[in-house]
Amino acid sequence: MYPELFNSFNNLNILIIGDVMMDAYLWGKVDRISPEAPVPIVSVNKKESRLGGAANVALNIKALGAKPIICSIIGDDKEGEELLELFVESGIDANSLVKIIGRKTTVKTRVIAQNQQILRIDAETDIEINISESNLVLNKFKLVLEQHKIDAIIFQDYDKGLITPYLIDEVIKSAKAKNIPIIVDPKKRNFLSYHHVDVFKPNLKELKEGLKVDFDAKNLAELKKTVASLQDKINAKSILLTLSELGVYAVNQNEERLTPAHIRTIADVSGAGDTVISVVATCIAAGTDIFVAAKLGNLAGGLVCEKVGVVPIDKSLLLQEAIK
Repeated sequence: MYPELFNSFNNLNILIIGDVMMDAYLWGKVDRISPEAPVPIVSVNKKESRLGGAANVALNIKALGAKPIICSIIGDDKEGEELLELFVESGIDANSLVKIIGRKTTVKTRVIAQNQQILRIDAETDIEINISESNLVLNKFKLVLEQHKIDAIIFQDYDKGLITPYLIDEVIKSAKAKNIPIIVDPKKRNFLSYHHVDVFKPNLKELKEGLKVDFDAKNLAELKKTVASLQDKINAKSILLTLSELGVYAVNQNEERLTPAHIRTIADVSGAGDTVISVVATCIAAGTDIFVAAKLGNLAGGLVCEKVGVVPIDKSLLLQEAIK
């Protein structure tokens, strides 16, 4: 079953609407503490810039064999230009990026020493885009729908200002008219703005913040009750809740399943959520049910946690693990 499914990924086009960013890395080693303050001194021996945020989802989609198309905004700054170059180098369609004058491109700089992240520096703005800027994005989005057969749409929200309730409503309207499944990776600000989507995939922290509740995730009755109350509010076809080391909990209109996590040596959890949403969306685009998608997403998320830094999934390794 899995080999056929993985082969079918190669025929899919997946549109990602979300906050793109640059992941910058400074790799080095620490062998002394600063005399100026009680902080480690990192001797940098390597610098690297990679596609991050929703762009990392695009990289994962590409690694799975499908064609990603990204619809987003960047700033009119040096970092925005560098991000465009990274898209070109990665062979990802970035014709639907909108450059916003005076806006700052999001850059997350991670300082890594002795294979451990010791500091992250974020340079960004998270001000919501206005209606006219949203319409520029929507024009690009509608053009993509005209020019390509789109098999799934991912909302990849990091609360950096691209995604607004207005943008969400307009995209959902267009997608519904064309029967395109919508898969959402939400954040706090617009948590309850996504109605009638196909898959809604929060993590535990996002669920608690989005519903302003607290509960014990190990208590299955409490978990079910909380997810049911979310379902009442947004009417999603399926909800997929990622629970870190507890696995994933998937529920649709008439069934629910808790899939335990696979025991792994965790090196770095950065980017694991991006991998999960990419695999889930690609599976849904290929026509699987939420439970197969959840199982493979769970597996993929664990695999990328074994690597340091944000890295896309290895398709052949995921297939081997799935068969195993």
